[in-house]
Amino acid sequence: MDMKQIFLQENVGGFDLFLRAFFGSLAITILAMDLVGPGLLRWVLAIIAFAGLFSAIMRHCTPYSLIGFSTAKK
Repeated sequence: MDMKQIFLQENVGGFDLFLRAFFGSLAITILAMDLVGPGLLRWVLAIIAFAGLFSAIMRHCTPYSLIGFSTAKK
């Protein structure tokens, strides 16, 4: 497996893509409306927002590549 395939090949699609975008947007909305106080939960929501939206935009999930899983239609 080469590095380009591990880091750039699209492997997220369909319902999985929708869930990543939805939960990332929901986490951003919760953070923007300041619905959680300072602490660990705020950091967890920020990580969920970043990871969810980034993987939805790039249509790539590195753990999927490492285990050989894909939800994208070929």
